[in-house]
Amino acid sequence: MTKHWIRSSGIFGVLGGIILFAGDMLFYYDAESTNFLKNMAYAADNRIALSGVSALIAAWFYILGLGQVYYAFKPSKPLLRNMMLVSLGGILIAYGVIHGAFVAIATSAKLAIENGLDLKESVRLASDINDILRLFVYPLFAICSLIFIFQVWKKKTFYPRWMILFFPLIPFLIKDVLGELLSGKWWTIIMGGYLNLILIVFFTASTIALWNVKKTR
Repeated sequence: MTKHWIRSSGIFGVLGGIILFAGDMLFYYDAESTNFLKNMAYAADNRIALSGVSALIAAWFYILGLGQVYYAFKPSKPLLRNMMLVSLGGILIAYGVIHGAFVAIATSAKLAIENGLDLKESVRLASDINDILRLFVYPLFAICSLIFIFQVWKKKTFYPRWMILFFPLIPFLIKDVLGELLSGKWWTIIMGGYLNLILIVFFTASTIALWNVKKTR
């Protein structure tokens, strides 16, 4: 893998995060409201459509970004490197799938408002399915986290140890605490796009860490 591709791969990962963050905002953002469900219900049709399309494009970019992480784990044992590839790859694909599934929630919410139906009951099935999809991600995230933290700490990768601070696990654990400190539109922006923001941070840090890497074979 050339240095150019290593850098480009990380940039693709960052772009994937930016695209899907924009998709989150198309669903959730309203300057006057912090109620995600109501914001989706009142979102324009083109916003919902664009948000759904962003899921596919972002997933492609995220997978391209995965190449950088796979390269960084080259010093690790092949089994651990491949487990990292599969688990993180599964998570990144799930990001696109789960975001795309929110289209069903948004359209159900719109129909509920337009026809005077109970909002929460109208989106219940779509929300339940979305929650089920998330259950497949948690074990992958646990495997990915264990491998990443231990391998980076043991210096079995090309990453410096400080990369552990930017791995998604830590910001994921402090999400609720951070949410308590925010309000208004900033709460909507940060909490609404949080899961993609932490990947933007991760791929940015990864790209910086590997920007001048000497070993490319």
